[in-house]
Amino acid sequence: MWKNKNVWIVLSGEFIAGLGLWFGIIGNLEFMQKNVPSDFMKSLILFTGLLAGVLVGPLAGRLIDSCSKKTVLIYSGLGRMVSVVFMFIAIGLDSLLFMVLFMISIQLSAAFYFPALQAVIPIIVKDQDLIQMNGVHMNVATIARVIGTALAGALLVFMSLTSIYALSMAAYAILFGATFLLDFEEEKKEKNGTGGSGSFREVLPVLKAAPIAITALVLTIIPVLFIGGFNLMVINISELQDSTSIKGLLYTVEGIAFMIGAFFVKKITHRFSSVHMLFVFALVISIAHLSLFFSDIMWMSLVSFGVFGLGVGCFFPIVSTIFQTKIPKEYHGRFFSFRNMLDRVMFQIVLLGTGLFLDTIGLQFMVLIFGTLSLLLVILYGMKYFQRNEIAGLSESK
Repeated sequence: MWKNKNVWIVLSGEFIAGLGLWFGIIGNLEFMQKNVPSDFMKSLILFTGLLAGVLVGPLAGRLIDSCSKKTVLIYSGLGRMVSVVFMFIAIGLDSLLFMVLFMISIQLSAAFYFPALQAVIPIIVKDQDLIQMNGVHMNVATIARVIGTALAGALLVFMSLTSIYALSMAAYAILFGATFLLDFEEEKKEKNGTGGSGSFREVLPVLKAAPIAITALVLTIIPVLFIGGFNLMVINISELQDSTSIKGLLYTVEGIAFMIGAFFVKKITHRFSSVHMLFVFALVISIAHLSLFFSDIMWMSLVSFGVFGLGVGCFFPIVSTIFQTKIPKEYHGRFFSFRNMLDRVMFQIVLLGTGLFLDTIGLQFMVLIFGTLSLLLVILYGMKYFQRNEIAGLSESK
């Protein structure tokens, strides 16, 4: 796998683009802090961009399946670069309208780019290397997040906001150029339309034929219940413990544990079934969520975030590999666009729910509700999946 130049292009591109992404996110927060006094208005601006990405999902899926995936990556990369121009205008004019246009355009580009990238990975990597590739890919994204946020925060002390976005645009330009270097052959059936008419509805029968893919899709809700309210929970834990330093520690512990998990999972992938590992790590994430009931104790909150990081570091590479191998490649564009839409909608619901629960019942009772819901999903879908397999095994033996 490491001798494949496409792998290095994808990973280095992910790191550079990640730096640009997080430079832009820190810039967004800085701009809104200066120009948008209302927290509700800030959430509306962020929601507008996410909504645009959800609405364009079906079109993105059809194009990824019917066109060259490399072409989709190139045009979405160009779209990212163009979107930063709106932010330059927004800074120059102190205009919220151009800020909103930036959020919409960057999310539209992401709605095409990330599903296309997920569809490219199983083309450039052999099936037996997918878990390793997905794990390394997520680790690279995590490292880019850690370095990008820290570096952007430091640079804002002595650099202008315009300069931060210029660096972000430069990173996107490097990614755009690197995309042209990708060299892989797509199957002819992906180009001549054997995947059907291109409708999202055609993905549903494919999902029904792969029960483990449906199970993995449902179990993805479990980490989202944690991730959706991640920042709000960190702030709340900081207030519970009356400590500002705990915020940085929680992010650091979770990030390091995530990278360890993504590295660890490739070591055990040949020893255990992907399905068994999927349920085990979903259970680990549920336990981590429940353990936040003791988040007023410093060492317990660090343990909870560490266990969560380890769990998702193992969980997501397994889930990505299941989707890439169980869903036929001619449907990858539509499926990953569908998953992208689902993740965005779930994230917003969990974010709003977390805010509501934190204001009404508090963190400790909220994590009991979310953690119990996660446990029920693991138990119910575990029983359903393994019972179905047992029945199928008995019928085959007859």
